[in-house]
Amino acid sequence: MYESFYLRAVSPDEPVGVWIRYTVEKGRGRRPTGSIWCTVFDARSGRPFMHRVSERKLQVPPGGWIEVDGAQLTPTGAEGACGAARWSLRFASAEPEFRHLPRGWLYRAPLPRTKLTSPLPAAVFDGELELADRDPIELRGWRGMVGHNWGSAHAERWIWLHGVGFSEDPDAWLDVALGRVKLAGRMTPWLANGALSVGGRRHRIGGLNTRGLEVAESADGCVLRLVGEAGLSLRANVEVPQEAAARWRYADAGHSGDRDVVNCSVSALKLTVELPGAEAPRLLSTTHGCAYELGRAIA
Repeated sequence: MYESFYLRAVSPDEPVGVWIRYTVEKGRGRRPTGSIWCTVFDARSGRPFMHRVSERKLQVPPGGWIEVDGAQLTPTGAEGACGAARWSLRFASAEPEFRHLPRGWLYRAPLPRTKLTSPLPAAVFDGELELADRDPIELRGWRGMVGHNWGSAHAERWIWLHGVGFSEDPDAWLDVALGRVKLAGRMTPWLANGALSVGGRRHRIGGLNTRGLEVAESADGCVLRLVGEAGLSLRANVEVPQEAAARWRYADAGHSGDRDVVNCSVSALKLTVELPGAEAPRLLSTTHGCAYELGRAIA
């Protein structure tokens, strides 16, 4: 099995962001170990800083979620180091947890093999991140989130979007995951689960019985048509800045092959939203406030 807690935060003014992941990995018959992943994005300077440390001591800190080799993540903050990066962050959110799967029994069922939730789907970050080769990065009112996923195997293919910093509605956020899995040797169609919060109200996206999902994806971005509750329709267009994405290789706990993962937390996002009862579509856009992740099985 594997389990991850992760955070992402992005500057309101510049295409600068951070993505930090604390991971538990446990093979059959082995003791669990921890890993820390850190990516710092700056679309103005091209390729991001990336570093990972693995096979580290793992424990649960008092009142916290996870601690890997002394690096802690709690419901109110994160402290740690990873290679040349060191961080001390505080965060808070007025938003309650968002659980992507629409039914509680799905979190207990064998499928999907990956479960996910966002303990803090829209948070505000303050603190400092240091890199050895540049001035400290001050986080002051950065927007972002804290997520949590776990399972026995990664999907064959997945997309994760998290959007904040929309110029038309600064408090709006999008958090949606899409996946395809292999059953009996065949790939399933795309399935989406998520939410859009706009105008202070959450609208659930996707689910087991939704129809009309359209997906066109690549490492450079994606175009999606998503549908949701009570007639909600949403079109999303994501663009990844040139050379600004990180590329990771995820080992698969279920021994079904590794995954090639592209992640960029400073992507551009445009949404066209048709809300139930609205006379005209609503437009939401952010120049660099979108996290885009694309995972693919390695042939």
